[in-house]
Amino acid sequence: MKDNVQVTIVGSSNVDITALMNRLPGPGETVLADSYQLSPGGKGANQALAAALAGAATEFIGAVGNDSHAEIALGQLEEAGVKLDRVARASGPTGVAIIQVDAAAENSIAVVSGANSTVTADAVSAAGELHGILVLQGEIPASGIKAAMDSATDRVVLNLAPVIELDREYLLKANPLVVNEHEAEAVLQQLNPHPARRFDSKYERLAGMLVDEGIASVVITLGANGCLVADRVPIENGGVQVRVLPAVKVKAVDTTGAGDAFTGALAARLANGDSLAQAAEFAGKFAALTVQAHGAQASYPRSLENL
Repeated sequence: MKDNVQVTIVGSSNVDITALMNRLPGPGETVLADSYQLSPGGKGANQALAAALAGAATEFIGAVGNDSHAEIALGQLEEAGVKLDRVARASGPTGVAIIQVDAAAENSIAVVSGANSTVTADAVSAAGELHGILVLQGEIPASGIKAAMDSATDRVVLNLAPVIELDREYLLKANPLVVNEHEAEAVLQQLNPHPARRFDSKYERLAGMLVDEGIASVVITLGANGCLVADRVPIENGGVQVRVLPAVKVKAVDTTGAGDAFTGALAARLANGDSLAQAAEFAGKFAALTVQAHGAQASYPRSLENL
């Protein structure tokens, strides 16, 4: 393992099959799409690309299949210089995400795990130490997430999306936990079904209660409304500091992968020495650039001049 790796992502790698349409279909309804495209995706791979493009020396650890989709899944990571030495080749298919995007940039996504289901504790433990900021998501088995945390040598950024069951001790290793408002509620439910603390704002309340439960820091992403950053400040008797960071106002055409862009860029800036609030502010600007073009990885900025 090279010493210059600043961010290591352990996670999923998919091929996205994206259909563009005027509106999303309802249950049992067929809607004609305008076009479709195949592109690299998966939350782990997306975050790895974003971290690299945001300036961090980055390694991605995961698995792809033995099919033609594997080259598509890893192509843009390779071009960006992401270290791929510890990506496994599974005997089955590469993971696939089936994405529908409407004219208002809303989307629905179905994920077929494929090779990502092989990123288990045994596979992650066999990879050895994980250097730099460690980034994890919910698209690999829980055992793989826990093994990665056990092998971490630095802070852990946990983007628990989708939300899966994790033992409390592992949830509390997140620093920060990065979730949207729905995921924040689900994680809080895992930690404490009956929390007592209350804040005036619903989202401030969620962030504050997650910190109260013992998570060192929390970022709640709110899409077009920006994000919340919460952590405990060293004041008498302790206290939770919650800051609201407004979003950059842009015209969105496709929000696919924007949350991953945020998380990867956040990790890159934390590795650079930024505070959590500074890193989140940068990540918000980075993610705003991605929603102005279609696709996930294809929409990530190749230059930081506009940041």
